[in-house]
Amino acid sequence: MHEQLLIGIAAVIILGVFAQWLAWRLRLPSILLLLIIGLVAGPVTGLLSPEAVLGELLFPMVSLAVGYILYEGGLSLRVKELREVGGVVFSLTSIGVTITWVLGAVAARYLLQLSWPIAILLTAVLVVTGPTVIGPLLRQIRPKGKTLTILKWEGILIDPIGAVLAVLVFEAILSGQLQQAPLLIARGVLLTALIGTGIGLLAAGVMWLLLSRYWVPDQLQNGVSLLFVTLAFVASDLLHPESGLLAVTVMGFALANQRQVPIKQIEEFKKSVRDLLIGGLFIVLAARLSWTDFAEIVWWRGALFVAFLVLLVRPTAVFIATLRADLSLKEKVFLSWMAPRGIVAAAVASLFALRLEEAGFDGAESLVALTFLVILSTVVIYGLTASPLAKWLGISEDEPQGVLFMGAHHLARELALLLQGHGVRVGIIDSNWRNHAAARMAGLKSYYGNALDEEVLENLDLSGIGRFLAMTSNDEANALASLHFAETFGSSGAFQLQSSDSVDSSAEQSKPRHLHGRILFQPALTYAQLDALFAGGAQLKSTSITQEFTYEDFQKQHPGTAVSLCLLQKTGKLTVFSADTDLVPKPGDTLISLLTVPEQQAIVENGMSKNMKAKQIVAEKKSSRGEKLPATL
Repeated sequence: MHEQLLIGIAAVIILGVFAQWLAWRLRLPSILLLLIIGLVAGPVTGLLSPEAVLGELLFPMVSLAVGYILYEGGLSLRVKELREVGGVVFSLTSIGVTITWVLGAVAARYLLQLSWPIAILLTAVLVVTGPTVIGPLLRQIRPKGKTLTILKWEGILIDPIGAVLAVLVFEAILSGQLQQAPLLIARGVLLTALIGTGIGLLAAGVMWLLLSRYWVPDQLQNGVSLLFVTLAFVASDLLHPESGLLAVTVMGFALANQRQVPIKQIEEFKKSVRDLLIGGLFIVLAARLSWTDFAEIVWWRGALFVAFLVLLVRPTAVFIATLRADLSLKEKVFLSWMAPRGIVAAAVASLFALRLEEAGFDGAESLVALTFLVILSTVVIYGLTASPLAKWLGISEDEPQGVLFMGAHHLARELALLLQGHGVRVGIIDSNWRNHAAARMAGLKSYYGNALDEEVLENLDLSGIGRFLAMTSNDEANALASLHFAETFGSSGAFQLQSSDSVDSSAEQSKPRHLHGRILFQPALTYAQLDALFAGGAQLKSTSITQEFTYEDFQKQHPGTAVSLCLLQKTGKLTVFSADTDLVPKPGDTLISLLTVPEQQAIVENGMSKNMKAKQIVAEKKSSRGEKLPATL
């Protein structure tokens, strides 16, 4: 028995992470692969049974996991975003929810032939979308403008709203007072708002107090954070059912928008936990299904109901809720095509179905099957079509190829202008007003201030930006900024110049990888060396590599006097040369390099020899550990 439980829990974790990794590799919606793998592991092969593994703990653990996800979602909400889209979000979570509920209930009554109580309860459950499904889709689609912020806020806020609505309708059904449902719902919503908001703010306040007084060591901040999230969720739920979801959302929002104590470490930890929980929850969601759940469904009626929700209910709700909003028609169309259902709907429907069946309500057995039908259908529909639709509407970003420079000195400005001339989006940050003004005069988008200043970071427009190049003369600032922007662009997209205080590049390369960014360029040169080259007459040049003029021809033409900086591939992808990569331009690519005069060849060769020495040291270390060496070394 112990071994079976261990295997079951391990399977959920392994399959959840594997599905998300595979989706990333295949460029598919992660939710789609999570559901497919969960179905294969559950009803198709019978290898995984969540009920057998977790038993009565299943739904409490799912609820708590959703609470953690909503807490992480609350940490991502910023007041400044709400100032711009607050009216639209409020309309979607009030007017939009009401329209979805009313129209959905009518459709469930007449298309699915359900009784009014079950029809009203079903659509109360189905008003939720939720961050567990919206978040992964948005990360894949990368919509531009206000749509990203609107959908993020709606997805996070609508989960507690929908859950509370469903609970209140359920209680009205059990009490036989469905005719008094509006009064019960109004009173329940008020209680939920008061209790959830109060406990969420209280938990955030205590957490803030502990952090501001340094009563929690750094290594325990994440653990104490989870402690208070759990306490807030459970305490709020005990006082009023489903108010815990609102409490943890408010707690996360309150912590994220205070300025007195840093919570970066907590935010990063929660992001990792979120991905793990989303993967596990969707595997459990799909694996717990059985074919008998769908036996009572009249499939053509179910298909009509899903089509009604997707094609009529959601667009109607969005267009009425955003009637006076400052949104383009394309943005409204995209918002109308993004309403996948997720974990909260599945958990709430499953719990209510069991209790309604025990109370003897007709049609209760179909509640779970219909909910899962809508979940699976909407995930497939939106997961496969939302990205192509966004591209067709022109509101999604391709993989960002732009570059953000730190340092607006002459060389950085010239390189930025050259990239901009090739259609690459660029931005520059510099705390030197003269350099900043020169960049603005040259036609570059420049930000004045410290790259690590919170106000500067809030004003940065990073749309279309996918790489960060720290090119100042301050080595410490370069390293700190690279580490910071690695959180935004990933460690593969954060670069810095080689430190000038290193005797050679091997010292830089031997530092722990997490303490610096990737080292620019090939050969790796310091700021002082690059500045000397540029001041001595070196020039930036872009060279088209063709079948007639190959990269070998370019090297022969400039023997030892060219520093490779960037490569614009014929596919449109921009690659930055670094000390840890060996790139060979191919026909159709454009090579951007710094061409030096022959007298400066010693500087280039010096940087090249240091880079080769660093690789040799790395090779020797790997060889001593018995690791396989790369073929290019």
